[in-house]
Amino acid sequence: MRETLGEKIFRTVVLVGLGLFVLLPLYVMITTSLKPLGDVQAGFSWLPSRVTFGPFIEMWSTVPLARYFMNSLVVTSVATLCSVVVAIFAAYAVSRWRFRGRTPFMTTVLSTQMFPGVLFLLPLYLIFVNIDTTFGIPLVGTRIGLIITYLTFSLPFSIWMLAGYFDGIPRELDQAGKVDGAGNLTILLRIILPAARPGIVAVAIYAFMTAWGEVLFASVLTTEDTRTLAVGLRQYATQTNVYWNQVLAASIAVSIPVVVGFLMMQKNFVAGLTAGAVK
Repeated sequence: MRETLGEKIFRTVVLVGLGLFVLLPLYVMITTSLKPLGDVQAGFSWLPSRVTFGPFIEMWSTVPLARYFMNSLVVTSVATLCSVVVAIFAAYAVSRWRFRGRTPFMTTVLSTQMFPGVLFLLPLYLIFVNIDTTFGIPLVGTRIGLIITYLTFSLPFSIWMLAGYFDGIPRELDQAGKVDGAGNLTILLRIILPAARPGIVAVAIYAFMTAWGEVLFASVLTTEDTRTLAVGLRQYATQTNVYWNQVLAASIAVSIPVVVGFLMMQKNFVAGLTAGAVK
């Protein structure tokens, strides 16, 4: 069926509109980060009157950006690793065995994604405070508390998606491994995991991106020493000034690791999402 002229025009207009919708904010972000602060405060202009890379240098000294970056890297990496490891074992058990309570468990896991995060903010805070009071384990204002918080959101979806992916792997592979004398753990590590690499990559990227840009819980459960990037960017706004060029320069710098990692694993991410969503 050939595309008519009207359909071609409509498709072109829609694609150009979507492209401008995505690219214009990026263009403004890049050009503003290359402007002196005086030009930014003087008013909006599409082109910088003078290009300077000063904001990319000054952003490290205006606020302790390196410390915020390290906090985000540690919290996000540990939360992603724990989420992937726990999700692998939980999803494998759900996929390969039929046990009592399996359906309610998966329903509960999936239903946690229905509620907004702000609904859990106060309960989690009170739980962390009571744990500190009762057992002397500080969780508020620490990295470990933030890691546990991020696990509560990334883990349920990770289990659900990996369980769907494992369901698509033929059970004959498990049976072949048992014929060769392999146990369940050996089958999981040597047979299932290599076949499920796209799904695991998709889960890892999802968990990483969820934790990397999270603001709500990080703004409440962290202190100056444990503050993450998403919250730390607010420090460029003081009582007397807002360093817009440094804010956008820092936003570009902290986005590069996520963008590069996503582009490197894009094929596995798409494959994992499509296979994990359809059993």
